[in-house]
Amino acid sequence: METIVHRIRLKDSGQHEAFERWVCERDYVACHDLPSVVGFDVHRVSLEPDADCHYMEIIRVSSQADFERDMATPTFKGLERDFSGMAEVIDEIAGHQIGPGYRKAHSETAPA
Repeated sequence: METIVHRIRLKDSGQHEAFERWVCERDYVACHDLPSVVGFDVHRVSLEPDADCHYMEIIRVSSQADFERDMATPTFKGLERDFSGMAEVIDEIAGHQIGPGYRKAHSETAPA
């Protein structure tokens, strides 16, 4: 599995609510139509207007080749178009996961 991390800067930090709504309602949902995506999270880093970066996204894909095929789809192209109107990727780093990693089961993290 490959992991890609993007640091993201909003074009207008005052539009963070619209961006976060788009992430939850459109970006996350579209992952169901991108077979290479096995995990995807967006994290708020800062809402300060002059922050170096406002968000980071972590994309886990089955392989770079599979992800490149998904990137050519109308679904992905639509996400790119929407995203580029609101934000820009200012940095990217990618790597291959070592071993299975660690994740708590949802039942272990649920409030009592």
